[in-house]
Amino acid sequence: MPVRRSPAPARHWCPRSGNGRNPGPQWRIGDACPPSLETIVAKPLCFVLMPFGRKPAASGLVIDFDAVYNDLIAPAIEAAGLEPIRADEEKAGGIIHKPMYERLILCEYAVADLTNANANVFYELGLRHAVRPHATILMFAEGLGQLPFDVGPLRGLPYRLGPDGAPTDVDAARGLLTTRLTAARDRERDVDSPVFQLVENFPDIQRLKTDVFRAQVDYSSRVKAELAAARKLGRKDGPPAMRGIEQSLASLVDADAGVVIDLFLSFRAVDAWQDMIDLVARMSAPLAATVMVQEQLGFALNRAGRGDEAEQVLQAVIDSRGPSSETYGLLGRVYKDRYQAALKAGDTFTAEGELDRAIDAYRRGFDADIRDAYPGINAVTLMELREEPDPRRIDLLPVVTYAVRRRIDAGKPDFWDYATLLELAILRKDRADARKALSQALPLVRESWEPGTTRNNLVLIREARDKRGEAVEWAGEIEAQLQAKSEAIAAGRK
Repeated sequence: MPVRRSPAPARHWCPRSGNGRNPGPQWRIGDACPPSLETIVAKPLCFVLMPFGRKPAASGLVIDFDAVYNDLIAPAIEAAGLEPIRADEEKAGGIIHKPMYERLILCEYAVADLTNANANVFYELGLRHAVRPHATILMFAEGLGQLPFDVGPLRGLPYRLGPDGAPTDVDAARGLLTTRLTAARDRERDVDSPVFQLVENFPDIQRLKTDVFRAQVDYSSRVKAELAAARKLGRKDGPPAMRGIEQSLASLVDADAGVVIDLFLSFRAVDAWQDMIDLVARMSAPLAATVMVQEQLGFALNRAGRGDEAEQVLQAVIDSRGPSSETYGLLGRVYKDRYQAALKAGDTFTAEGELDRAIDAYRRGFDADIRDAYPGINAVTLMELREEPDPRRIDLLPVVTYAVRRRIDAGKPDFWDYATLLELAILRKDRADARKALSQALPLVRESWEPGTTRNNLVLIREARDKRGEAVEWAGEIEAQLQAKSEAIAAGRK
């Protein structure tokens, strides 16, 4: 059983002047204080930003954050000669109140556990980064899905959890955190806040810089409007227009990241796969290394017929950033395309192996985040393709249905939500529901490859059923509507 630490007793403190190594307030027990203050803290404080109690992750694992604090974080902080204080100890009824703000801002050191992407922790981290240039250490649990932003450039420390949700290999993890905190004490001037790193002279921003920023925003808005117009030109005329826009940018390395990503995804919208691939090599290295760019690079490589390279890129994302529904969904598509190619070539044994790999990838993606129905519906669809349909699909179908219904009920559904309902209706052989889902999906199509992807799945289902003597006569009309929509968007027509 992990050893549980009793909460630290409440203390009153009184500031003293700093020393050469640690400028700012220091506290020592026994020093004389003004009459209004009684007792003083012995060590510099290290504020801990993290959830508390037991919280479920998207993977289903219930994380014991109290064990993470008691067994890993707090001992590591103490070993670095600091006094740990936890953020949740400063809250009353879930409200972040004045003492919490004071300690978040004034504590010289902080540790933030980003596991589970807790909204309060991210809010507190943003506030910390805005007011403290250094001595904020980030941590996260490995294998629980990707974080909302890339912690690689911020040197986040990973740790591992066991099946009980408590930390494992705690000695190694404690040592790494203690080393990082000790280094922060010795090199306090090292800036780790991205705000202070990226915004020159922050917070002393002169009027000239704000005027330049305003001009850059106006320029970015104009370029994005030009890209939007180019996307409407379709598959034939869109790519040349987009290349011309790229040439108008002085340097992709120095260009606004939002403009570069918009250009990147604009090439995707008109099926310009090679342009996407080439653009990644011209981006700034930090932007090119982000999860989203690497995922879309894998997507483009696969669409360009370079499946082996796509697999390597996507597997590298999983290995370095952890599993996610999106990455595994894209990897599943690589294996699904290989399955179709082997089937077309008459290589039955290879086709069966690639089908197994595709199903496994989609299952892993759905397990990573069961709120995302996309990998779930693909797993169910591929299970239907076997000569004897995979019985596991019976258990998955209601879960996928619930997931997509939840997304739709939450508001702002997209094409993929209704495309999922369409596939579910096809699997149930429910013509009325299929027609209804199709009518809801088609107005939400953004890019030509979207209805083409769904049509491809429906064709696979129909062909597998035809072989089993389970023909569904009306399925072809649904496929024809999706094909017509794809061709219309590719030609620049809605």
